[in-house]
Amino acid sequence: MNPALAMPDAPPARRRGRLQLLLILMVVIGPMVLASAMYKFQFWVPEGRSFHGTLVGNGLTGADIGVRGAVSGGAWQLLVTAPAGCQADCQQLVYLARQIHIGLGREASRASHSLATTVVPADYAETLRQEYPQLRRLGLDAAAYHKAAAAPEGAQLWIVDPHGNLVLRYDGATRGKQILNDLRHLLKLSNIG
Repeated sequence: MNPALAMPDAPPARRRGRLQLLLILMVVIGPMVLASAMYKFQFWVPEGRSFHGTLVGNGLTGADIGVRGAVSGGAWQLLVTAPAGCQADCQQLVYLARQIHIGLGREASRASHSLATTVVPADYAETLRQEYPQLRRLGLDAAAYHKAAAAPEGAQLWIVDPHGNLVLRYDGATRGKQILNDLRHLLKLSNIG
């Protein structure tokens, strides 16, 4: 064999094929590795959010915060909790929950509204019976409510999914339009309820 005609280690076509294989693997595996690293080391995590309430998101149910009775019943629910009795802030949230339910329009059949409280003043109980016929009344164990970390003081409005999980929490200062937008967004994304 002539030493001037020595064969190269790998033909150029083979080197090119290896390079293409490496590029394809990097395109496929690279984003997964980057996403895993972003999750594990918490970098490049977006700070923005599209909801207005406080995200509960830890699997708490109504029973975990002391609500007695079936919270969900297979539909999304606007749950008003009032551990100190239904005073003015609670009454405002009950009214707001009804208005949000009405504001859902054709999606209203996928949601309901409820009140969980320890005590309702007698005059307001009559108002509830006459003006809020669709409102479900549930009991509330005040001791369990105060023990739950996710349950702050004062009247609160919660969005509960059809499985009974607490999803979002709002206080009395939140505007109804924001809650309505959040609930519409959840109904749009959800195939249940």
